[in-house]
Amino acid sequence: MMANLFSIFDPSTNLFNSSLNWMSTTLGLFLIPPMFWLIPSRHLILWNKMMYNLHKEFKTLIGNAKINKGSSLTFISLFSIIMFNNFLGLFPYLFTSTSHMVMTLSISLPMWLSFMLFGWINNTQHMFAHLVPQGTPPVLMPFMVCIETISNIIRPGTLAVRLAANMIAGHLLITLLGNTGPNLSTILLTTLILTQIMLLTLESAVSIIQSYVFAVLSTLYSSEVN
Repeated sequence: MMANLFSIFDPSTNLFNSSLNWMSTTLGLFLIPPMFWLIPSRHLILWNKMMYNLHKEFKTLIGNAKINKGSSLTFISLFSIIMFNNFLGLFPYLFTSTSHMVMTLSISLPMWLSFMLFGWINNTQHMFAHLVPQGTPPVLMPFMVCIETISNIIRPGTLAVRLAANMIAGHLLITLLGNTGPNLSTILLTTLILTQIMLLTLESAVSIIQSYVFAVLSTLYSSEVN
């Protein structure tokens, strides 16, 4: 039984040292199928189909294809790196970097700052107009400006906290159930193993959903500054 339940998220307490654990963030690059084969594999076909569907959806969300040509590739890369790290964290003795605010905030904050700088420098009037929704009564305009400003400022924090909290919650639940295994009877242990398998399946779905939510929200934030 571990003394601290959150020690599973400490990069210095796993099988490898801290630097190797953070370097495991790049392991997802090796999961991308190589494209130099003349006849594509099933893995490559599935990967290309998924990337093409994401490109079509992100292109629709971004809009104005002439100005934002190629911007969807940025968000597809963002989706890929988050999804790979979420999945790798489900394997034993592999570090979950996306469960740390250091990782999630270092992705969301620079991206949000770049959107804000681009919007306020190039589309100043549009950014001011965005602070007051259309049809707002004049009496409520000062309050709406404050509300919209606060909601805009907390966006990188909500992106980072949402991703990290979802990763932490699932891993903690799996760890809590796993620690009760040695004290259970054979019948209860079988039930526990089946429950763990179902939880791992759920966590696999959460890994995809959270990376998709992160990428879609980032795409929507970028479309607001154009």
